[in-house]
Amino acid sequence: MVQNSTFLPTYNEPPPTAAEYLRQALPLMSANNIPTDPINYTIWYEYVSGKNVQLKQAVDEIISSGGQFDSNINQQLYKKYVCDDSIESIEHIRNNLLNLIGSTMDTVELTNKKATVAEESFSSKTENLESAVDVNDIKSILNDIILETRELASTSTLLKRKLHETNQEVNSLKNELEKARDSALKDGLTGLFNRRAFDIEMDKIFNNNPSESQISLLMFDLDNFKAVNDKFGHLVGDKVLKFTASLLEKYAAPEHMVARIGGEELAILMPDTSRQNALFIAEKIRDKLSRSKLQKKETNETLGKITVSVGISQLRTDDDINSFVDRADKALYRAKENGRNQVIDETLLG
Repeated sequence: MVQNSTFLPTYNEPPPTAAEYLRQALPLMSANNIPTDPINYTIWYEYVSGKNVQLKQAVDEIISSGGQFDSNINQQLYKKYVCDDSIESIEHIRNNLLNLIGSTMDTVELTNKKATVAEESFSSKTENLESAVDVNDIKSILNDIILETRELASTSTLLKRKLHETNQEVNSLKNELEKARDSALKDGLTGLFNRRAFDIEMDKIFNNNPSESQISLLMFDLDNFKAVNDKFGHLVGDKVLKFTASLLEKYAAPEHMVARIGGEELAILMPDTSRQNALFIAEKIRDKLSRSKLQKKETNETLGKITVSVGISQLRTDDDINSFVDRADKALYRAKENGRNQVIDETLLG
């Protein structure tokens, strides 16, 4: 579903929210002796927003261990948690492509030079041939022409082979670029789209007259997930997340976008989907997860009842991205307040 994507992060916060993040970020940067350049500010903007859970965990670990935020650490944080490691893949592809273009241009230039020399030589020998009367002179000129023709043919063959190799390498780089793009837009753990892809798709929808179609949004949050991590460890918690993600993918329609947008928070963006159908899908996922008897593989120890709370909103004509998401969030937290393991539609908020 994601098209015309970018490798750069996108932000949709309204000015008051962005200003509040600024107010929180600058003192933290100052306390940790971090220069306020654009890359560093992006890291701490995402940190205080709380949306980039993996970044927040990494930064908190550095702080708790007494580590220093030097330029290398800041670059690593930005590449891994803001622009992903795929940015290095893009740089690798770009450099390979530049080398490939340079090598091909060298071959083309060499062929052009040889063709120019051959053209001048053929012109000169044509004049000599027209004035030649001695048989031996004519044979000598013809022998020269044959040799130069063979050399030119060899150069032409070299160019054809080089262009063929270039075509193969370009196709290989194209495939590598597609993989890098997928990596930049996918969550490494679950294989779902990530927060960046979700934001890009939201921007795309709101730039294309969204009021003309029914669009629903499901927001999921695993119940008591911290307790699962604390009791069974993060590896088991990761498997629970992956299993839950697989349920979302199973019941979502092909045109739906399934994304992991936070630590244990998932979402399904549902174009051309009525509220009734969105409720049906949400309930199917909730019910299936609550009835799944998950076990710790090594010991067959049961994990207990794993459940999820779900909030639903449907796009209104006066919505912007924030209001659309905010209503689904509020419905989700109403589901939490009401006892968890349930689906709450925005219409029940009052």
